[in-house]
Amino acid sequence: MTSEPSPDAGPTARAADLRVAGEWLALHDLTDARPTPLLASRLTVRAYARLAAQVLLAALIIVSSLAAAFGGLPPHHPLPLLALAALVAGLLLAQWLLDRWVRRVDQRAGATLSRRAAHLIQPGWRAVLGRPYAAFAAATFAGAMVLAGSALAIPDPTVRQRAVVLLIGLLGVMAITALQLRHLLRHPVVAEDEESLTADVIMRVEDARELTTPSVQWSLPMVVLFGAVPGWLSAAAVAYLILGVGAYVALRVKTPSCATVARRVMSLR
Repeated sequence: MTSEPSPDAGPTARAADLRVAGEWLALHDLTDARPTPLLASRLTVRAYARLAAQVLLAALIIVSSLAAAFGGLPPHHPLPLLALAALVAGLLLAQWLLDRWVRRVDQRAGATLSRRAAHLIQPGWRAVLGRPYAAFAAATFAGAMVLAGSALAIPDPTVRQRAVVLLIGLLGVMAITALQLRHLLRHPVVAEDEESLTADVIMRVEDARELTTPSVQWSLPMVVLFGAVPGWLSAAAVAYLILGVGAYVALRVKTPSCATVARRVMSLR
């Protein structure tokens, strides 16, 4: 593979972005592809959007912990819960705006293409996410919801308040994840040749697997419940975390790479 940018690389693609695109291609064994302005711009906006999404989820964890701490003080005011619910609504709006920004950047990039790749595809969730990752994501959410439900059943106002905080946070994460996955599956394919078409599928698979990394689902029960609930429930939260990490490591080791999955999708066109 050559690491030189394509001859049509214009001033809109910075040298640093093209270098990152070349490294990304090498990482995914696209030996015949060259870094293009199209790929560089898509990877750049994707990196910024992913960083912004992580900041949004970090804000959710912080506000959830504050709502759990202040919500447990007598008397039990609904204000922390209302503030958390408002934050979740704001995060959903922010995520929608992020997805729209990424879509517009890709639309502008696609409008500059002199031609489009033949036989364009629109991969479905089985191709992009896969059954193992979908099952893992569902099991992770289910486990966290069981912890929240168990806390809600305890006849202690403070514990129940924390359980409600956890439920709001988990439902917010679920809604944000669903919004991201919807954008990922319905986002138009942007490609000018066979290599960029393969790269488009790889990016989708990478993003889908990133969505199944349950950092918030693991963090929220520990932040909201641990130490403030009966010992058996704290132990259950720790066991949930340990089992989840083990399952995630096994999933990443046993499943094919993003590039392999993308090539399988391409071969089924």
